[in-house]
Amino acid sequence: MSIRLRFTLLYTFILALTLTIFGAALYTVQSRDTMDSLKRDLTLSANRLAEAALKTDFPNFPEPPPDGRLPQPIPFDQFSSQQEFQTFPERDIARVLDTEGNLVSSPFGRENDALPLSEEGLNTLQNGIEWWETSIISEEPMLIYNRPVIVEDKVVYIVQVARSLTERNRTLKSLSAALLIAGSLMSLIAFGIGWLFSGVTLAPIHRITRTAKEIGEERDFSRRVIYKGPQDEVGQLASTFNAMLTRLQDAFQKVEHSLNMQRNFLADVSHELRTPLTTLRGNLGLLRRTPPMPMEEQADILSDMVDESDRLIRLVNELLRLARADAGRNLVQESVDVSLVLEEVCKQTQLLDPQRSIQLDGAMQLKVMGDRDALKQILIIAVDNALKHSNREVRLSAKRIGQQVEIRVQDFGRGIPAEKLPHIFDRFYRVGGEDITPGFGLGLSIAKTLAERQNGEIAMESEVGQGSTLILKFNKGD
Repeated sequence: MSIRLRFTLLYTFILALTLTIFGAALYTVQSRDTMDSLKRDLTLSANRLAEAALKTDFPNFPEPPPDGRLPQPIPFDQFSSQQEFQTFPERDIARVLDTEGNLVSSPFGRENDALPLSEEGLNTLQNGIEWWETSIISEEPMLIYNRPVIVEDKVVYIVQVARSLTERNRTLKSLSAALLIAGSLMSLIAFGIGWLFSGVTLAPIHRITRTAKEIGEERDFSRRVIYKGPQDEVGQLASTFNAMLTRLQDAFQKVEHSLNMQRNFLADVSHELRTPLTTLRGNLGLLRRTPPMPMEEQADILSDMVDESDRLIRLVNELLRLARADAGRNLVQESVDVSLVLEEVCKQTQLLDPQRSIQLDGAMQLKVMGDRDALKQILIIAVDNALKHSNREVRLSAKRIGQQVEIRVQDFGRGIPAEKLPHIFDRFYRVGGEDITPGFGLGLSIAKTLAERQNGEIAMESEVGQGSTLILKFNKGD
């Protein structure tokens, strides 16, 4: 069941319940009012008859027959000469009874004119208390009012006044039918109006659903839900959905970028591995030739194979270092003495080229927040890269700038052209090409990953013919 139908049914149910309660209350009030009106009329009629009867002589009841049977009732004109007995309303039925409940007088004095009176009612009337009864007379419901007439604290006779309830019941039945028809009609109209209103209210949600479905099918996370209404619950839903789409778009772009980098990485790795493996495979083929090659040529081939094997080992080591950096290994964030790390790096990298000078300037008592081993690995990569691209000395320096410590590794080599500078941190990227630049193009990429994982910054400044400077920035330590 849709939300629209549920809302419409709920609205219709509430309205129907309200109409039912209102109709029941109206019916109850009308029923009570009409009954009270009938009782007032019957009470007035009975009181008039009782007062008229008191103005007559002492009740002259007919003598009972000799056989002991009840006396024959007499007409009203014989019972009393008062006007109330002569012109009694036609819609009311009046009777006069004795204290034992026997019929004494009726408009026409007929025996079968007696009205019902229960034993309980008779006992109540004999005690001087009025009594109400309802009964079916000639298949017609009647309301009967019984009033005792008391003379000198003694009940002398009983006046009965009755009126048909048919008209009242017919009126109440018509009212209930009208309320039922009107309530049903109003409920149907309310259902239609509620269906239209709920459709208008839920239209933005339908648009959100349709947009979400289209985005899922097309994978176009740049689309947004268009909503121009008030910032109610629906407006907040649209805003939340658009914010979610923005985050999904960013995440999708990052994933797509990562997949592209992974594809490029695999392609580059395949290319780098293919060259030494092809060389090794070719040299092995040469060694298996028949007749065998001269010993001098075999020695050259073996030497070449050793070089290619060493190259493969270096490439695998570089890839392992890159994998460790990408794996997200937890780096310790602690205060590291930069001066000690720089001195160790200078001593170790000096062994790479003893003929070159590696100078250290201004690194006294500087500390940064980071991982000591990761910081040392970054600096070794930076110095090794500087040695590869320069024939002169390499300079290391460090200084404090505000809440950061800046470390510079400067060489005086060929420099990097401006158009190539944005790509120097890409994997397997080499500025001078494979034949000129040694290495695999992974060092700076590893350094960038390690620096960023220590909340640091890394950048390269270069000028063609003047050299390059790798700049590292880390937060100041305690």
